[in-house]
Amino acid sequence: MAVIHHTTMKPTKLELLEPWLPTQPWYASTERKPELTKVGGFRLDDPQGEVGIEFMVVTDTSGERPASYHLPLTYRGAPLDGAEQALIGTSEHGVLGRRWVYDGTHDPVLVAGLLALLQGQVEPQAQSLSDTADRSVIVSFTGAGFSPVVESAVVTNGPHGTHLAVETSPEAQPNRTPAGRLTIDVTRALRPDQATSETTTLGVTGVRGYVNVSWRLPDGGESRGAFVVLR
Repeated sequence: MAVIHHTTMKPTKLELLEPWLPTQPWYASTERKPELTKVGGFRLDDPQGEVGIEFMVVTDTSGERPASYHLPLTYRGAPLDGAEQALIGTSEHGVLGRRWVYDGTHDPVLVAGLLALLQGQVEPQAQSLSDTADRSVIVSFTGAGFSPVVESAVVTNGPHGTHLAVETSPEAQPNRTPAGRLTIDVTRALRPDQATSETTTLGVTGVRGYVNVSWRLPDGGESRGAFVVLR
């Protein structure tokens, strides 16, 4: 289990995200720089203990209406080869030293963690507590299993979110059905009460699984929606 260090990061995660968010095609542009608050999310453990994996929700209050975004992030102790376009920035961690912070949809460790999560092979972890499972995260999956080892992934960002075309390595777990190409849709711009949409119904439009997560609303309430849909 990953240990959560309650220490400083300079710059902070939110400070790194402020200039990066407006460059993304799914961000709702405003006339001011983002004003961000962390309002939810969860973590996954890296089996090798090297990469921090976080699925963060932030709310931006710089526009006429608050807007919430789902941000998969990875934290590494060294640069990830070939992922320069996915680098959000670097930060000095009070315990671990310099950390390279990435858009996790480009990080094979995060993508493999998602595939393992969808198949029930790992548990979602609390965002700010060590050794604590997050029971509020709902995961559903149907059909034959597949290897969670990622051989390749093509990432496409659009106005509604991020699309991953993933090839897994069937040799890694020969007892599982070869997956061929899997597609993962990562929701970025979150809408309140989207949990009952067709994207969270197994069997509809080829949906094989999903990860459903809650986040806090500016009025103090809570909403829930699909962060990830597997097709």
